[in-house]
Amino acid sequence: MMKSLFGIIFTAAIVCAAAGVLSAGAAKKPVQINLKSPSFTNMGAIPVTFSCDGSDIPPALYWYPAPKGVKSYVLICDDPDAPGGTWVHWVLYNIPPTATNTTQGMADKSKYNNGMMSAKNSWGAFGYGGPCPPSGTHRYFFKLYALDIAPKMPMGSSLSQIKKAMKGHIIGYGELIGTFKR
Repeated sequence: MMKSLFGIIFTAAIVCAAAGVLSAGAAKKPVQINLKSPSFTNMGAIPVTFSCDGSDIPPALYWYPAPKGVKSYVLICDDPDAPGGTWVHWVLYNIPPTATNTTQGMADKSKYNNGMMSAKNSWGAFGYGGPCPPSGTHRYFFKLYALDIAPKMPMGSSLSQIKKAMKGHIIGYGELIGTFKR
């Protein structure tokens, strides 16, 4: 009888603890954001214009819908197929919540008039660095994150600092993957 009473009390304690964790602000699944480009389709080839063999300018990107409560966006473009590990091509942060796109050939600035900023890419430069794989076909992930905060990230923040600030604040996510082969 003591064993069964102990089992009931132990089970009740676990259930109460689990309920407390779930009710204490469990993260919601991020809203799906449609991220598109007029220059290439998802899993389609990125035109040479946007690569190191072309004009090395960023493609235009469009997104919708804006998640309810968005305070800012972060855009990251990287290549997980790079020989030495993931290569970061572009990071924009503090993108205003009213933004719905980036423009083709967007100037490679570290800071923009609307408060948007660019972090350094894997080349150590601000702005966009297009596909430039040493060999083979690589995938380029354009990832857009909607945040429920507008983090006060200083100019020159690193990608790891930006990711740390994003943690627990992602309310929407969109992804567009392009391929490139030299």
